[in-house]
Amino acid sequence: MPVIRRGEAGDLEAVAAIQATSAEASHWAVAEYMQYEFSVSVEAEKIAGFLVWRPLGEGECEVLNLVVAPELRRQGVARRLLKPLLSHPASVIFLEVRESNQAARNLYKSMGFQEVSIRRGYYESPSEAAIVMKFHSC
Repeated sequence: MPVIRRGEAGDLEAVAAIQATSAEASHWAVAEYMQYEFSVSVEAEKIAGFLVWRPLGEGECEVLNLVVAPELRRQGVARRLLKPLLSHPASVIFLEVRESNQAARNLYKSMGFQEVSIRRGYYESPSEAAIVMKFHSC
C-alpha cells in the first residue's frame, strides 16, 4: 500500500534520480528541497514520486515541483501526493507547468486548478512558456 510521508535527507538520491528522468520537470538542486515542504510517495519500499511546495503568505502556497517516476505515471501517485495539500481549507495554491506538458495540465485541471496566465520564456533547456495555474479550496 502506498505511503505519503515527509521527505528526508536519505530520500534525496532517489528523488534526484526521478527528477533526472523527467525533462519536463523543474531541475532544482534536490538538497534545497529540505528547506521546503517536501513529501514523497513510497510504494513497494521505493520512492515513486515527490512533491515540494512552500507557503507564500496567509492561506497561499506554491507548488515548486511534482515528479513521478516514469514507470509509475498514470497510476494515481501525483494525485495522492497533491491530495493533502489540496484539502487545506481556504487555501490558494499556485504552480507553473510547461506549456507543452499537456498530461500535467490535464491532471491539474481534473483536480480543480484553473489556468490563469502565461509566463513567456519561463523555462530553460529548452526555452518554453509556463502556464500559471491556480487552485482555490473554498
